[in-house]
Amino acid sequence: MAYRVPNINPLDVGQRVAIGVSIPFNQPQVFTQTYTTSDQIKSNIINFILTSKGERVLNPNFGTDIRQQLFESLSPTTTDNISSLLKEELKTNFPSVLVNEILVIPQYDTNSIFITINYSILGGNPNTLNITL
Repeated sequence: MAYRVPNINPLDVGQRVAIGVSIPFNQPQVFTQTYTTSDQIKSNIINFILTSKGERVLNPNFGTDIRQQLFESLSPTTTDNISSLLKEELKTNFPSVLVNEILVIPQYDTNSIFITINYSILGGNPNTLNITL
């Protein structure tokens, strides 16, 4: 029976070489470093979602327009808009990420939402990864 050996990103070979910084910045030290590309991609996606378009200097197209949905009334239409917006933006800006599912779960009592993104990295880690915001 054939066994497929997963591809390993060259950046993941050096286990003591940091690739980037982890988000959110809630550790006792100033920055928590990431040592794998899958951890760094997760931090990059969180940073991308939490940044509004036009907020980043010299890169006005970086980020999402999810904050424009903040003061809309919470309805199934709003959650569908957020889901489709995120799916399109992630597809455009992260070509190495395959978004499997985006769940936007409304909390009507607290007027808030939970966003869960299930994704996998193309050509790398075949496992499904999750982000919950």
